[in-house]
Amino acid sequence: MNQPLSGLTVLEPAGVLAGPLVGMFLAEHGARVIKIEPTGRGDVTRTWKLPGEPEATGISSYYCCANWGKESVALNLKTSAGRQIFYELTSRSDIVITSYKSGDAAKLGVTYDELRSFNSRLIYGSITGFGSGDTRPAFDAVVQAESGFMHMNGTPESGPLKMPVALMDVLAAHHLKEKILLALLTKQQTGKGSCVSVSLMEAALASLANQGSAWLVAGNDPAPMGSEHPHIYPYGSAFETADGMIILLAVGNDYQFQKMTELLGQPQLGTHPEYATNPERSSNRERLRPILASLFQKHIDGKKLLESIKSAGIPCGAILPVSEAIRQHGERNLFSGDVTGIGTIKGIPTSNPEACDKLCSPQELGASTDSVLSELAGKNESQLQQLKTDGVIQSVE
Repeated sequence: MNQPLSGLTVLEPAGVLAGPLVGMFLAEHGARVIKIEPTGRGDVTRTWKLPGEPEATGISSYYCCANWGKESVALNLKTSAGRQIFYELTSRSDIVITSYKSGDAAKLGVTYDELRSFNSRLIYGSITGFGSGDTRPAFDAVVQAESGFMHMNGTPESGPLKMPVALMDVLAAHHLKEKILLALLTKQQTGKGSCVSVSLMEAALASLANQGSAWLVAGNDPAPMGSEHPHIYPYGSAFETADGMIILLAVGNDYQFQKMTELLGQPQLGTHPEYATNPERSSNRERLRPILASLFQKHIDGKKLLESIKSAGIPCGAILPVSEAIRQHGERNLFSGDVTGIGTIKGIPTSNPEACDKLCSPQELGASTDSVLSELAGKNESQLQQLKTDGVIQSVE
């Protein structure tokens, strides 16, 4: 299996989600990723446990979503000895990923300017919440609120709704991955390291896509529409059959709409002057929606109807809970191993499914402290013991 990042060493003092997702991506593609966690509690997401998750372990389901394939080192960067160890590790590494709020990296002495004095070829990836100069802590829900996503993600009846995944973190992670890969390419060409940065807010605004251009180009401030699309109809529209199946349509052109009306037994609807073309359907969606809803309600076998629509080449799908989505799609696409229930999943959504079996499971806090510091910082057993006594490091005994 091709591992294009094999041989690279990554330090990840980033916590929570965005930075760790970047680190896991690099691990999936062959890099050695050393997660630097605070002594004591470690990454805060270790404590974000759902009811029923075992208390005896320091690994939560949330922590699992972003920390496969990493070695955990517990290091107190607030001590001078801890910073010195981090500098030693930096001198032996290729990439550092941080997620400090503005100003905190300087307080800890781990800015790019400070670290590159120990390694001029270092690539330094930084994620903040709102960009340099804004010292607010970065929480995804706040960025969803202030970037316009939360306003759009609702209906006039429901009001604004937060998306149930920390999508701003995920978007920022993707943006930083791209910048790091470009920095690696530049380093290969020039031999020079660099600092690349993103903020959750910048990633969110850049990802508004057509909704942002609707305002910038057309002066249309996007309003909450539920799952429906402002430009296309019926796209994102969901209809329930008589047996309770909810089918989501993603009709993208007039031909698909006409085929669908034939399947629903109303071919004249596809050629009706108010519905034959997408502009008419979008303008007249309030009249068209109840007509389509009544046609779907006449079908007593939702699964059969869904398969018929799919077979006709019309984009559609059943609205599934997460458990069923993983059962139907995860094993062949994003997961490996048994995906039948809690505690049996070997992997999580990954950019490189073939690498999943080769990634180590998320480690307990400090599981690799001794081995990493012995190998990369030259610490012997007595030095390690003294560092533990002084509260500089922590390891699993």
